[in-house]
Amino acid sequence: MFYKSNALLFRFVFICVFALHAVLSNAQSVQPTLKLALFDIDATPPVGSELTYNPMVNDWDLGLRAKGVVILGAGLPIVMCSVDWIGISNDSQDEFKRVMAEAAATIPERVVVHAIHQHDAPTSDLGAEKLMQEAGLNPNAFEGTYTRDLIKRLGLAIQKSISVAVPFTHIGKGQAPVYQVASNRRIIGPDGKAKASRTSATLDPAIRAEPEGLIDPMVSLISFWNNDKPIAVLSYYASHPQSYYRTGVANPDFPGIARFLRQLAVPDALHIHFNGAGGNLTAGKYNDGDKKNRLILAERLADGMKRAWDQTQLERIESNSIQWNIEPVALIPATHIESLEAKMKTETAVFLANNLSKLVWLRRLQSGKKIDISCLTMGHVKILHLPGEPFVEYQLAAKAERKDLFVAVAGYGDYGMGYIGNSIAYTEGGYETGQASAVTAEAEAILMKAIRKVLH
Repeated sequence: MFYKSNALLFRFVFICVFALHAVLSNAQSVQPTLKLALFDIDATPPVGSELTYNPMVNDWDLGLRAKGVVILGAGLPIVMCSVDWIGISNDSQDEFKRVMAEAAATIPERVVVHAIHQHDAPTSDLGAEKLMQEAGLNPNAFEGTYTRDLIKRLGLAIQKSISVAVPFTHIGKGQAPVYQVASNRRIIGPDGKAKASRTSATLDPAIRAEPEGLIDPMVSLISFWNNDKPIAVLSYYASHPQSYYRTGVANPDFPGIARFLRQLAVPDALHIHFNGAGGNLTAGKYNDGDKKNRLILAERLADGMKRAWDQTQLERIESNSIQWNIEPVALIPATHIESLEAKMKTETAVFLANNLSKLVWLRRLQSGKKIDISCLTMGHVKILHLPGEPFVEYQLAAKAERKDLFVAVAGYGDYGMGYIGNSIAYTEGGYETGQASAVTAEAEAILMKAIRKVLH
């Protein structure tokens, strides 16, 4: 009798322990619900404002946009934003990230802000504005009234979007080549030196006839889905985004038109475009400056986006498969930047619009401020975020580093240091690695070390 009682007790305890283990295991396997918030607001300054190179006299039908997503349910929220501006630098990056982080209840380190780099659009650097005001100068393109307005409205838009965030269960990944849009800007002669620059609109037929050169022909699409319903589509393509510019009319140029065409084709999802590592790429081989080419280039990019969309493969995503990694870097400054302080009162407004942010970046670097290289991992997808105008070699190297995964690259984050060439480019000469770059040939080793770290 005593034996049977103990046996029954043992079985009872065993069943209870087994049931408790099952409950705990099930609780551990339950993942937080992933949600996606979407925001999309006007980023077109009022007529009479200063664009980067000209006073603004009008805006175009599509105008300029600031678009993005907030990922909720994978630790602190992650915010990714793309703006139809030429660049957002230094103190402006800080302020964008601070306000957007507060709105999303996260930290600035989990916010990225990228420009697409259209040239009939504003530039933004609140540090440069302050520098010019302290020198008694008109800030011109750096006047920050509209920057502050956009930042405020972005914060409000993010707060509102989070209140109506929708669940997402899958991400999609697809890519396809884009035909006859990007070409390498730098034409290298037989002596190993840059002999010509194939600008966005190249008038010389002999320069247009040069080979396409090294590019990344692929447009990469990363989409968010709630089961079989698309919510957002993020596209990534590397090239300077100009067909023609300095018109005084704010417009999103051919990437904005391509984005709009795809928005019409897939209306249920918000379409957000990011420029890749396109510092040394333009449409110059395929653009002689004829204004009709804007639509032609847009249709070619949209065609690549469509084919990438048609090839999209879905992957189910749980919160524990999403990671955010950052690696702060301090690039070595070029010696010529110090001379910019003396040039503030002698150079043109266009020169200062192109270069003064480099001086602000140097002062920030000297005070100990670094720039974050960040990477978002979602299952088998990685999105790498880079500053400045990085050469396409960095994008190709990042993809080669993780051939086992789907890697997309966004350039034109913090725009402060300008062009970031690969090491050999600084021995070849040319516009991009001269006064237009605030860094040195050592940038490649520093940047690639950080890229490898966040990709792994």
